[in-house]
Amino acid sequence: MTTVALKDVAKVFQDGTVAVNNINLDVNDGEFMVLLGPSGCGKSTVLRMIAGLEPPTSGAVLLDGELVNDLAPQDRKIAMVFQDFALYPHMTVHDNIAFPLRLAGVEQGPRDERVADVASALGIGDVLGRKPSQLSGGQRQRVAMGRALVRRPGLFLMDEPLSNLDSGLRAELRAEISGLTRELGVTTIYVTHDQAEALTMADRVAIMRKGVLQDVGTPTQVYGRPATLYVAAFLGSPRMNLLEASVYVHLDRYVALHLGDQAIHLPWNDIRSRAVAHYHGERIVVGMRAEALTPVGPDAKGEVLRGRIRYLEHHGHESLAFVDVGATAVVVDEMGSSTGDEAGGPRGRRKLGQVIQRLTGRGAEPVADPAEPSRRNPNSVLSDPGRHHRRPGELGVRLAPYPGISAGHPLAVSVRLDALHFFNERGDRIDVGWR
Repeated sequence: MTTVALKDVAKVFQDGTVAVNNINLDVNDGEFMVLLGPSGCGKSTVLRMIAGLEPPTSGAVLLDGELVNDLAPQDRKIAMVFQDFALYPHMTVHDNIAFPLRLAGVEQGPRDERVADVASALGIGDVLGRKPSQLSGGQRQRVAMGRALVRRPGLFLMDEPLSNLDSGLRAELRAEISGLTRELGVTTIYVTHDQAEALTMADRVAIMRKGVLQDVGTPTQVYGRPATLYVAAFLGSPRMNLLEASVYVHLDRYVALHLGDQAIHLPWNDIRSRAVAHYHGERIVVGMRAEALTPVGPDAKGEVLRGRIRYLEHHGHESLAFVDVGATAVVVDEMGSSTGDEAGGPRGRRKLGQVIQRLTGRGAEPVADPAEPSRRNPNSVLSDPGRHHRRPGELGVRLAPYPGISAGHPLAVSVRLDALHFFNERGDRIDVGWR
C-alpha cells in the first residue's frame, strides 16, 4: 500500500487566499485518516494536492517517501471518489466501473472478472446492466467507489462522498466504506465536515480550521483531550460548555475557579491544579461536556452549580436543559472573517483569537481592565473590547425524556472535576503532559 507525508505544505491562490498554511501530516500504510473541518477550512485542497490536481505553493508531498510534487495524477497510483459521483451517464454500471481498466489496456476477460468481484463486494452485482439514471443515490455512490477500487490503488482519496445522501443511507454506507477499505488494507484519506463520520470511521482524525491543522489523534484522543479550544467546541453533540473562569489559588488547599458569582474548587492533590495554578489572578476557559454534569437535589453538597433553566430541547430519547448559571460564555466562531485574516497573515496575527468572541455574562468582572490597552492581550480568546453585549453561560445538561420541569425552573448540577477541560487565553489546552 502507500504512506503519505505532507511537509510544510501550503497553498495560496492567485487572489491571495491562504487555503492551506504549513500543514505537516503523516498517514501510515493502511490507515484510515479523516480530514475534518467546516466548509472552507482547506481540507479538500489538501486532498487535491495529494492527488496532484492542485500544485502546492510550497512544501513537499511524499508518497512512500518519494517526492511527487511534479508527478502527474495518473502516475501516483491513487484513486479518488468525488462528492458528485462523476459517473458517465451514457455508460452502463459495468462500463463505468471497467473504464479505468480499459484505459490501462487490461484485457476483457480479466477486466470483467475484476468488475464482477468489486460489484459483488459493493452489493451492486445485480445492476451492472443499468445506466446511472436508473440507480438510487446510494447505488450511484457504490458505482463511483467501484470504479476507484477496481484499479487496486495504493491510496484511496474520498472527498465528502456521502454528503448528498440522506441520513439513513449515510449511516449504512459509513459502515460499508470503513469495512471495505480495512478489508482491502488500502490507505484511505477521507474528507468530511460531519463529525459523526469522522469519529465512527477513522483510525485517526486531523482537524483543520482556516487552513491550519488544529489537532491529530485517534477519535478518543481528539474528543477526550482536545488540543485547542476550537477542537473542543467543534467536536461533540451537544457542544462542550465553555465558560470564562477567574483563577484564585489557595495554596495547599485548592484552586478556585470563579464562574460569575459561583465557584468550583479543584483539589490541590489533583495533578492538574499545578498547571492551572500558574494562572492565579488571570482568566482561563473551563470546558465541561454534558456527560460531566449531573442534575442533583437543591441541597446537594460538593462541586455544584445552580441556576435556572432558560429553555429545553426534546430529542425523544432525552431532553437537554440549558441552565443559566450566571457565568460568562465563550463562543467559538468556526471560520471567522476570511478576507485578509488567514492564519499567519498580518491581519491574521493581529486578530488571532478574536474569532473566538468573548460575550460576558452578569456579575462576571474581568480581572484585567479591558479599557486599559497596556494590559490587554490582542491574541486573547477572552478579549473583544469592541463588543459590549453580554451573554450568560448556559450549561447544556442531559435530562430524562420530557422531564416534569420547564423553562424558569431552578436546577442544581453536580460537576465531575475529572472531566473538566482547561484552556488558556490563546485557546491552547492547559495540560500537565500530552497524550
